[in-house]
Amino acid sequence: MSTIEKKDKNQVVISLTATKEEFNTALKASYEKNKNKFQVPGFRKGKVPYQLVVKYYGEGVLYDDAIDAIANKSYVEAVKEHNLEVVSRPSLDIQSIDDEGMKYTIEVTVAPEVKLGQYEGVEVPYSVKKITDESVQEELTRMAKRNSSIEEVDRPVENGDTAVIDYEGFKDGVAFEGGKGEAYSLKIGSNSFIPGFEEQLIGHSAGEEFPINVTFPEEYHAEELKGAEVTFNIKIHTVKAENMPAIDDEFAKDVSEFDTLDELKADIRRSQEEKAASNAENVFQNEVIRVVGENAEIDIPECMIDTEVENMVQDQASRMSQQGIELDMYLKYLGQTREEFADSMRPMASMRVRSNLVIKAVSEDLKIEATAEDYDKELQTMADAYKMSKEDIAKALGEDNSFVKESIIGRKTVEYLTSKAVKKEVEYGSEAAEEKKPAKKTTKKSTKKAEEAPAEDATEEKKPAKKTTKKSTKKTEEAPAE
Repeated sequence: MSTIEKKDKNQVVISLTATKEEFNTALKASYEKNKNKFQVPGFRKGKVPYQLVVKYYGEGVLYDDAIDAIANKSYVEAVKEHNLEVVSRPSLDIQSIDDEGMKYTIEVTVAPEVKLGQYEGVEVPYSVKKITDESVQEELTRMAKRNSSIEEVDRPVENGDTAVIDYEGFKDGVAFEGGKGEAYSLKIGSNSFIPGFEEQLIGHSAGEEFPINVTFPEEYHAEELKGAEVTFNIKIHTVKAENMPAIDDEFAKDVSEFDTLDELKADIRRSQEEKAASNAENVFQNEVIRVVGENAEIDIPECMIDTEVENMVQDQASRMSQQGIELDMYLKYLGQTREEFADSMRPMASMRVRSNLVIKAVSEDLKIEATAEDYDKELQTMADAYKMSKEDIAKALGEDNSFVKESIIGRKTVEYLTSKAVKKEVEYGSEAAEEKKPAKKTTKKSTKKAEEAPAEDATEEKKPAKKTTKKSTKKTEEAPAE
């Protein structure tokens, strides 16, 4: 049996006891687990009797595993008995171990009470980005760039060209580490090198050798180069220019399933309009949840935000690892510590925790459930995604499928709240549309260094434009350096 006491806000202390008999049984189990560690003259390892182990080493040598066995089992039972929703790691405190057994407490943080405010009929700004001829043309230009070829040209470097160069940097006449590269393809205007470097190549031709003077930014990641005035010796090997195809009917046939440029334009417009509508709905949904969350009263324990921050950092690290980038190296390149990175995520983590608590509270208030039909559909969706049978998915989930049902309930609750919300039509990009939008994720930046190029903080990673056509585009013989 156990008793609980509310200590402070969301802190709960569980008081428990183990009888002398229960504690002795746990000591014997600890002995069996650890007996190969004990050595007494006249006995082989693992053969020392229990009483001799206690006599030679003292009973306390068996306490750790005995206490763990008792506390772990009783803790799980107490949580179920008192229906506690624990959101922190348990903290164990041994009160006493004597002839009466063991008395101990376990302190935990539990989920906070949520006092819901208005959650039906909240008014939220709604706006859809208008698709213009210019946005369609921009996509056509991007498609043409993806199908461009890079050709060597016999003229001075211009903005947008790719110059293949050797370079070596000197500070006070001494070459510095990381300041040398050979046959490096630098796209002028990419801003991948420190300010002032690329611009000074413009007007020079292949075969030329010349110096340029630049000043490193004060916030540069290498301490010895912050704000330093340096000289780079440059040699241009070749100059290459982008040769873009003409955007006409032939281009449309080449990159898509359409026969005319007008058909391709119409398809691009349709795709952009669909994306704009989808984005508008997503923003609206997020805003509904945010407003409902703001209307609620919740005293969120810091440990819940800490856990969410940790999860977000680990998720970021995992996603970057899949791209061959280590998070710590990325942060070092940006001159940021892991702690600073985690701290930057706290506002978003806090918002996520609040949203999840509110969604759960609303689902309980409305008694929203995951029906057998809902669960069956979810299994089918998972089976399709993982290319497995429903039976195999169900088997993999096992008996504890509560997280699947919680996901279904959460989704149904969000859909309900969104359906009941009032759309306040505003102009896209206006102050009303931008007001209180959820914080955007920090833009990921590429950490790839090209042969220790004297680059400023890594350039923003550009996501490939979403295809609007079914036919694959042609690859260029040589992609321009990013």
